[in-house]
Amino acid sequence: MNDLRRPPRHYTYIDHGASIYVESFATIRREANLGGIPADAEKIAVRMVHGSGQVDLVPDLVIHPGLAPAARLALSTGAPILADARMVAMGITAGRLSAENDVLCFLNDERVPGLAAAWSTTRTAAAVSLWEPHLEGAVVAIGNAPTALFHLLEMLIAGAPRPAAIVGCPVGFIGAAESKEALVSLHQDHGIDIPFVTVRGRRGGSAMTSSAVNALAQEKE
Repeated sequence: MNDLRRPPRHYTYIDHGASIYVESFATIRREANLGGIPADAEKIAVRMVHGSGQVDLVPDLVIHPGLAPAARLALSTGAPILADARMVAMGITAGRLSAENDVLCFLNDERVPGLAAAWSTTRTAAAVSLWEPHLEGAVVAIGNAPTALFHLLEMLIAGAPRPAAIVGCPVGFIGAAESKEALVSLHQDHGIDIPFVTVRGRRGGSAMTSSAVNALAQEKE
């Protein structure tokens, strides 16, 4: 290690970690129009923009007015976080979880392949069924598979325990936009009112989803 040397500098850029962090959030607040975001959800929107690198994300965000208080209360009292993919789970910063919440992902559970085959669905959707014993009062984080969000909504319509909040931002070209519209209309269509955040359209992903959870876990940027 003592033989390692920094290469000669050829570019002008900020390389101080703390300065990068501060300037990133300052840039978002300069460039993004946050006027329509509820005051208690502003930092959620900012972190989702940070996680995606897209300031034009804000107009497509749909944030339930009860999201921030419901999710923050659940997380502060130790509720588990249920993730549809390992990438989502790994993006959640443990240091922001003051109650040392469990972050659970069942995608690699041995039961999943059999369930997926029997139900003719994706493994990610099948894994969501294994959430049921943990679902009551949990914070759900779906950032990968539209089938996972559809499956969760169908479980809820069928009477499954209700989570405290849903971060539902699956990404993709097939079913992503539709699954998120189903989440937005869940209360209107089925009388099930669960606080949520989502982003309309095809955009989404693990980084965006874990960023939202990190903001809900701790208000400090």
